[in-house]
This record gives sequence, C-alpha cells and structure tokens, in this order.
Amino acid sequence: MLDAQVEAILAAYPTLHAAWRRRGVQDQATGRRVSNHQAGILEQLDPAAPITVGELAQRLGVTPATISIQLARLVRLRLVVRETDPGDGRRVRIRLSEAGARMRNLRSLLDPERVRAALARLEEPEREAAVAGLRALAAAAVALPENAVSRRSTSRRNRRTFE
Repeated sequence: MLDAQVEAILAAYPTLHAAWRRRGVQDQATGRRVSNHQAGILEQLDPAAPITVGELAQRLGVTPATISIQLARLVRLRLVVRETDPGDGRRVRIRLSEAGARMRNLRSLLDPERVRAALARLEEPEREAAVAGLRALAAAAVALPENAVSRRSTSRRNRRTFE
C-alpha cells in the first residue's frame, strides 16, 4: 500500500508544482523584482539576526564566491544590508533590510491565488482532507534526518505554515 501512495505523490507533485509555482517576486510598492534564486537567498536572512557571508554560503551549500554576485545585486537593490561586526571590526555581516524583509514575505514557492483557486474547486470535506494531509506530510518531512530535507525547505518561515 505504501508504494502505491509514494507513486501517487510522485505522480501528483510535478502537476501541483507546475500549476501553482510562483513565476517571480516583485514588490509592488517599489517595483523591485528579484529572481527566484535571489528570493531564495533572502529567505535565509533575517532583519534582526545578521550572519556572515560564509554562514549564508554554508546554509545554501555553496561557496562564498558562488553567491557574491547575487549578494552584491541584493545590496545594490537595498534588500540586504552589509555591516561591520561589532565584536570583530574585520568581519562583515549581512542582514535583511526592511525592504528585503517585505520582499521575503512576498516570496513563496507557490502562488497563493492559484492554490486558492484550486482549493475552491473542491467540496469542503475534500478541501479539509487535502489540507490535513499536506500538514501531516510536511510534519513527517521535517522529522526526517537533517540530510534528507534541505534547510531551505525547513526554514522558520516555512515550518510555521503547517504546525
């Protein structure tokens, strides 16, 4: 039975992703637009808890050089702030700006309006069952060993949605 359920999820997920994925992120207040990759970087940052570029690179599983160009663009767009580490003047830390936090909050892998439209096509009992099933599956995914689920998919922001 479990194999059939796994196959059903594997078959359904690409359809859901294609139908519901967000095509980009744009702040309507400023007109700023970032790529999905850049929005993913913003998801790893916090306005109140600065980190080093090395820490960010580690979270993303890349080298600091790999993200430096994207990070420079996010700084130019004033979505990310660079600041000197008060404990060590040689180190630079990065954090989200207010605009970056607003942009991060716009970011979701899924387009809420498309998800809402799909849910509206279901009868209430089916809708409740679908949401309950997704919450249970997400909770089970978080309980997997660390290396089985990416940090990006278990960020604080994402975990809150199914608890």
